[in-house]
Amino acid sequence: MMKTRLLKIYTILLSISLLGDVFAELDQKSPNVLFIAIDDLNDWIGCFGGNSQVKTPNLDKFNAAGGMAMIDAHCASTVCGPSRSSLLTGKYPHKTGVYGNKNNLRKAQKTKDLKTLPQYFSLHGYHTLSSGKIFHKHPLTTDKKRRDALDHGEWAFDEWVHEKGGVSPKGKDFPLNGLPPAKGDRSYHSIGFDWAPTAGNDETKMKDYITAKWAVKQLQSRSFEKPFFMAVGFSKPHLPWYVPQKYFDMYPLDEIILPKTISNDLDDILNKHDKPVRPHGTWQRVERAGCHKEAVQAYLATITFIDECIGVLLDGLENSKYADNTIIVLWGDHGWHLGEKMKYGKTQLWQESCRIPLMIKVPGVTKKNAKCSGIVNLIDLYPTLNDLCGLPKNLDLDGRSFAELIHKPSIDWNYPTLTDYNYGGHRIYDGRYSYIVFIEQGIEQLYDHWSDPMEWNNLVKEKKYEQIKDGLKDLIPKEREPTAPRG
Repeated sequence: MMKTRLLKIYTILLSISLLGDVFAELDQKSPNVLFIAIDDLNDWIGCFGGNSQVKTPNLDKFNAAGGMAMIDAHCASTVCGPSRSSLLTGKYPHKTGVYGNKNNLRKAQKTKDLKTLPQYFSLHGYHTLSSGKIFHKHPLTTDKKRRDALDHGEWAFDEWVHEKGGVSPKGKDFPLNGLPPAKGDRSYHSIGFDWAPTAGNDETKMKDYITAKWAVKQLQSRSFEKPFFMAVGFSKPHLPWYVPQKYFDMYPLDEIILPKTISNDLDDILNKHDKPVRPHGTWQRVERAGCHKEAVQAYLATITFIDECIGVLLDGLENSKYADNTIIVLWGDHGWHLGEKMKYGKTQLWQESCRIPLMIKVPGVTKKNAKCSGIVNLIDLYPTLNDLCGLPKNLDLDGRSFAELIHKPSIDWNYPTLTDYNYGGHRIYDGRYSYIVFIEQGIEQLYDHWSDPMEWNNLVKEKKYEQIKDGLKDLIPKEREPTAPRG
């Protein structure tokens, strides 16, 4: 056992050393990092195979050019704020108390003094800069009139730019998709769940496109004295799905193929009172209105729009002097349901919420059209990037570096991964089975993804799976941090 462990450690160190040699040959001691975040994108990308109709030519081109697709990657939380906080601090929500979007990691006792990923890079010789959504509303001020009270990490970067822009649809009667708002509900999921073509057919006026152009300008007009860590955050395909008409036109409504569903999907998911969980309210609204195809069309259109923005950014890098010495990391903060499990949105622990798109290109290392099936989590990115860039190890991280996996994507990498949701909600996934528990609600689920990829059959009460369930249950966190302060 000890020999095996030592061999494993040696292999990891050798792999990292080889990565360092690659960049030495490029006459740069440390690689640059282009860190691309995408909000609410699931696996509906051509090279990920999540949807047969989606048009993502630029992401597919990126894969073909060496952007390795991590096809079994997962998030640490299925909510924007906690997911991003976990990635950027290297700490799970159950260890920080950052469970929701309103919890401020800079006020949480366990994270207020932590060096976030960009801060750590800055501390170790990198110039860090950012535009767009990277963090999720963690202001250092209580003055809500100030712009940085809604910042996405101004305090964490050497440079931070807020790019303005955006085109809205014409009309005053929101939502514009024709769905009646939920009765008496003025919440985000009532009004914010909307889609419509923008006024005009020009994507260049959209904020995400402007953000991409800002990044291109930095890459093509500046000479950085230090290696850079550039974070570029895209807001789409986050709701509302407002994009130019031409993107809707790419997906004729009569050709839309809906995700597979079954009518009794939730009947075997029982709470502590033996009551089945109910369908998501937004799903019920769409079901009553018969607008499933319209919703899927709008989401597909928005994905293709953001793919265009990513293409602008990646082409800009390719045509810059930094193309050959820049690591590219492209990630989504969580998945998204389009009717699966009778749900629209995220905020659950099923596969559609937990699985995320993750692509990594390391010049001279990752291969064309490469896909890797090793199980990884967004929380692993912090230590992985530290290793890839030769930074000192930060020992106060929950994640596991997968630098070795990037170098050798076919090796065994069977480490179960954890996803948290709210206080007491956890999912353990081992590549075949997923075990889900909501402790306060008394809800348990177990799925075999090999025979049941849509998670239609809850096996948790079947005796022959008891040992598997217990083994996964043992990996569930035993302690949970109290909810962090808001603001």
